[in-house]
Amino acid sequence: MGDRRSIFLYPFSLLYGLATGIRNFLYNAEILKSHEFSIPVICIGNLTVGGTGKTPHTEYLAELLSKEFRVAILSRGYKRKSSGFLFAGNGTTSADIGDEPLQMYRKFPGITVAVDSNRVRGVKNILKERPETGVILLDDGYQHRSITPGYSILLSDYDRLMIRDHLLPYGNLRESLKNMNRADIILITKSPENISPIQRRILVREIDKRPYQNLYFTIYSYKDPVPLFGEGDNRAGILSEEEKENRGILLVTGIANPLPLKKYLEAKCSELVHLHYDDHHSFSLKELDDISESWKSMKSTCKYIITTEKDAVRLREFTNIAEPFRSSAFYIPLGIDFLNDDREEFDKLIIDYVRKNKRNNRVSQG
Repeated sequence: MGDRRSIFLYPFSLLYGLATGIRNFLYNAEILKSHEFSIPVICIGNLTVGGTGKTPHTEYLAELLSKEFRVAILSRGYKRKSSGFLFAGNGTTSADIGDEPLQMYRKFPGITVAVDSNRVRGVKNILKERPETGVILLDDGYQHRSITPGYSILLSDYDRLMIRDHLLPYGNLRESLKNMNRADIILITKSPENISPIQRRILVREIDKRPYQNLYFTIYSYKDPVPLFGEGDNRAGILSEEEKENRGILLVTGIANPLPLKKYLEAKCSELVHLHYDDHHSFSLKELDDISESWKSMKSTCKYIITTEKDAVRLREFTNIAEPFRSSAFYIPLGIDFLNDDREEFDKLIIDYVRKNKRNNRVSQG
């Protein structure tokens, strides 16, 4: 792997594996208590550190299930400045609940979004304050063994497959690969659209899923650009093929893996400059000035500032952005799709689980 550390870290990986292994053993042996709840609970998570696409997949589930059920999303609210349990609401900021929960709340205002690092307390508070809730989505909850989910979805980035990784700190695994067995569904995310059937079969064989597990490949689907500051038309034309030779794009990202978006935009312009910040980066006024200067220095006739949907949550909190920066800034919403026409089968598995499970019992035998 390209991001693997020094071989001298490998002994520490063994110690880390021992610690996480003991913890999981205590939960598996029911020495440590794991809570079950009386409504369907779906966990979306991964084994690796870094972005595997949990937020767009959680949003996909939220949109799918909200057509029939009252949905609540529970996240820990990574990098928020508050503590304890909080509901998202009007006036909530990324400092209150984190950028990803705020993004989901704004996208689905009819869905309950809450944050709490203590997932058991979080679920209890949701059920107490919103008793009409019909299903709870645990965002990034795979390692939270204090809750036994009714259904678990495990994500792995196609370009950073968990089966080819190592435990922290030598690699990026949060726990050993044998814990893949807790998943009901395995999703290989950010897959290339042109993956061949032979490549798929090789990967499926390498992953070696259990008979009770389903495995699917998903791809990113980029939507039309949306004005970053204020309402208006989506301006799909800014990425049209006709203007490509005169188009310049300043890409601003504060996400774990911006390469898929960068590759997508490289095909849409003749000049691309990428300013990459750390995941969940909190932008400063000085950095906004730097972004503006980088944009102004581009040589293209038509030039735009484009960022991700998650970064847009934080950037939109700046209310003093002047023209022409303001009208030239856009974000690209992100969706997912399934390869090999697997969407219908996946949707049916999820909806059937929620319909059939009034109590939170496992539907598969691990």
